[in-house]
Amino acid sequence: MYSERELARENAFQAIWNNDIPDVFADVAKYYDRANVYATLGLIGGLRKRFISTMQIEPNYRVLDVCAGTNVIGIDLLKRQPSLEVHAVDRSASMQQVGKELAEKQGFRIKSTICDVHELPYPDNHFDVVTLQWATRHVRAVKVFSEVRRVLKPGGHFYHCDMLRPGNKLVERIYYMYLNVCLKLVSRAFGSGPAALRCREYFVNAIRMFYSTEELSHVLSELEFSNVVGRSVLAGTVGFHKARKMAA
Repeated sequence: MYSERELARENAFQAIWNNDIPDVFADVAKYYDRANVYATLGLIGGLRKRFISTMQIEPNYRVLDVCAGTNVIGIDLLKRQPSLEVHAVDRSASMQQVGKELAEKQGFRIKSTICDVHELPYPDNHFDVVTLQWATRHVRAVKVFSEVRRVLKPGGHFYHCDMLRPGNKLVERIYYMYLNVCLKLVSRAFGSGPAALRCREYFVNAIRMFYSTEELSHVLSELEFSNVVGRSVLAGTVGFHKARKMAA
């Protein structure tokens, strides 16, 4: 079931993922965090706090933040536990440059790597915790989750958050209407460039072809993560997941 979904997503979006998405994030990097506040009607900060509250973090853990963007998760984790060794990986050098500056302003150091997240440049069994948020709908999810599992230590935890496809059909229709209006308003308010404007329809379609909270839980289980827990918030438009790599 999920291999068919992944193939359909890749066939529909591969050209956009390869050619447009890098330009989109290069364009929006400078205002990305402010735009998220605007687009979520101020809810993004509370969602981030709720997501981080699900994480079991111990002193001196080695943490990997995949699709780290502007490093807001890594920074919040270091505020909570300054002894962490935090690594960030992202495809966008522009987003990571903003993230580096944000971290340094607050006295934190996050080790950044710019690369394709489908091939993580780390050894097996390397991280105590891996996080991934607000980006999985823009990648080959099964491939990235498999890489996450590979680099996690046995017994390590994976924490995921993203916009998902609501399970309720009425909510889904209302959600897409909101997104279409919101994307037009945000692009005007922040003066989005050509790449972001071209991708407004894609951002809605990426969710249409993505997973619900329950479906994503099944994907993680099929990839041999254990203790998978999925929780829907905001009527299923956002989902939090936590899972564990089984101990050897």
